[in-house]
Amino acid sequence: MQHQTSRFEDIEAVVDHVIATVGKRIVLGVPLGLGKPNALVNAIYHRAKADPSISLEILTALSLERPMPHPGLEARFMGPFVERLFGDYVDLEYMKDIRAHAVPKNIHVCEFFFKSGSLVGNAYAQQHYISTNYTYAPRDILLRGVNVLAQLVARRVQDGEERYSLSCNPETTLDMYPHIIDRKQKGEKILTIGMVHDDLPFMVNDAEVSPQFFDVLIQNPAQAKTRLFGAPNMSIATPDHMIGLHASTLLRDGGTLQIGIGSLGDAICYSAILRDRHNDVYRQVLHDTGELEQNAPIIDQCGGLQPFREGLYGSSEMFVSGFWELMKAGILRRRVYDHLVLQTLLSERRITEQVDRRMVELLVDNGVRAKVTDIALANLQKFGVLREDVVLDGSELVLPDGNRVPARLDDDRTLAALENSGLGDRLKNGIVMHGGFLLGPTSLYEGMRHMDEETRASINMTRISYTNALYGQQELKHQQRRDARFINTVFTATLLGAAVSDGLPNGQVVSGVGGQYNFVAMAHELPGARSILLLRATRNKGGEVSSNIVWSYGHVTIPRHLRDIYITEYGIADLRGKTDAEVIAAMLKIADSRFQQELLDEAKAAGKIAHDYEIPEAYRHNTPERLEKVLAKYRAAGHFPAFPFGHDFTEEELVLGKALKKLKAVADNKLEFLQKLLVSTTHPHIPEQVLPYLKRMDMEAPTHMRDKLEQLLLVEAICEVLGIER
Repeated sequence: MQHQTSRFEDIEAVVDHVIATVGKRIVLGVPLGLGKPNALVNAIYHRAKADPSISLEILTALSLERPMPHPGLEARFMGPFVERLFGDYVDLEYMKDIRAHAVPKNIHVCEFFFKSGSLVGNAYAQQHYISTNYTYAPRDILLRGVNVLAQLVARRVQDGEERYSLSCNPETTLDMYPHIIDRKQKGEKILTIGMVHDDLPFMVNDAEVSPQFFDVLIQNPAQAKTRLFGAPNMSIATPDHMIGLHASTLLRDGGTLQIGIGSLGDAICYSAILRDRHNDVYRQVLHDTGELEQNAPIIDQCGGLQPFREGLYGSSEMFVSGFWELMKAGILRRRVYDHLVLQTLLSERRITEQVDRRMVELLVDNGVRAKVTDIALANLQKFGVLREDVVLDGSELVLPDGNRVPARLDDDRTLAALENSGLGDRLKNGIVMHGGFLLGPTSLYEGMRHMDEETRASINMTRISYTNALYGQQELKHQQRRDARFINTVFTATLLGAAVSDGLPNGQVVSGVGGQYNFVAMAHELPGARSILLLRATRNKGGEVSSNIVWSYGHVTIPRHLRDIYITEYGIADLRGKTDAEVIAAMLKIADSRFQQELLDEAKAAGKIAHDYEIPEAYRHNTPERLEKVLAKYRAAGHFPAFPFGHDFTEEELVLGKALKKLKAVADNKLEFLQKLLVSTTHPHIPEQVLPYLKRMDMEAPTHMRDKLEQLLLVEAICEVLGIER
């Protein structure tokens, strides 16, 4: 539907326009994560706070906040880092009020996904949480009566034509847009608003739209250049590297990959690159860990150890920096095509991307109409089967060499002529990555802003119903998502194979279901697909270590009937098609050995495993110390680094980060803390090498007693990290 798009620079004028158009009941839908137009959201929120007659409901997810360090050493360390990394990032005012328990009664902020753990215990956020699958979020936002849909967009002018891109967040907007248009045609007052940000990567394909897509476009020069939220790369510890190593063995060359954000996703990508580039090292570390001996059957059945010759295709709700690293490494390169017959032939390996006469014959044999129409010609040219300078003239094709032949692909004369002058060289317009939304470090946005046009065209940021579900173009998705590995993270699993990733037993929400259930279910529906759930075997809270594999839990995200593959740092548990007793035995093998016997006793007490069952000797040495020992020699050779894909810290901050982590571990153990304090006070001398680190923390000359004690403890920790004798 074509209409006149209103353009604004002044954001307050946009708020006036919103109220004048939709009235004082505003239901504002804004995207998950990066794509929120924070300045506009804040302006609407402030207006509603100042005018109680306005009813405002904000519908969104994953509201990004700059880190808020605790007072003391954490603030001294994080303060300059946060300022450097986030600069003039526009914070969301409603999040400040949610944390201060100060949201006015005329305003409701409802989210369907939180940053993990960030709002546990916050009554307002917990009461306004909407539990839904990510694919259902567009439906649920529409059900709540959204009448303002707003997001950040990218803009460019090419060949004199102004174009816009939904960039980092097309996923829910594209699914809602047809319904929005339908409602507007029925007389509802609804606004779609795009706010330009200069630093967003311009994504093409489904994400590219015309100015008429929006009712309102905002181009505020100041807001168009504010800092985007960059999620810094997290360090990859030994357990995470081991989990990533195990998972990488289950990736089938020529298959499909879905992963999430964070250190575990990065660890998978690192090990995949190691497998491809340093295969001898990769195989040796697997041998040293016992992986090859213990998990040979599942590796042979599902994955492989060889370098990636065909490469992988990515299909994930979230385009994380790991996918970008796989693209740069040349691993994410298997292209898929929006053409069922063509894609089927490729998936069945009956053709390659090299165009030849045989490809054309197979297309016709498998359902492509032999008669060439205008639409058929455009389609064949789009995918590079025919050259762009082939012309349809009535019932004939005019070839680049001037030859005229019947416009039929089953005619031998036509096929011979096309083979001589008319066929393309290779297929084109293939996609190596379908994604729903973008989020990652600033280096990801920077890299994607400056990618070449061929790379840009190979990424299709699209609707969430495409990435997270099979319905809609189901046959095509079946062919594209060959040997899919849907890899997601949970924080707890039961011995019977249920998974917990979004909530606590008392109903408190940790994060949200997001797309996890979608991908797990899809893995059971797609031929050759597997769901792989990752979890660290233990957690450490307040100095107390506990198992993340438990007998039972008061809440589950993934029920046990959808159990498939679990991975901890200690190995792989293949649960598909197994009995409950077999599942328990498999989960015990990947549990931390400090908790195995207790878990086994619980299973026996419940009558779910034989009373004479014993955990095999080979699996009774699942300890952190063993893993550290295995990786030590590889780390010494430069493998398995903490930050394989870069970081935002200075060299001094890396040392300080390790020192503060040591202090935190000590603080959790009161006896050890007192011992460290005693050592620090008896050795008050500060080595010269430590002074730059104290300067970075603004702790060269503390005046208060607490600060002096913290300085002594910090000096002791820094000396440990640097290997300095006291």
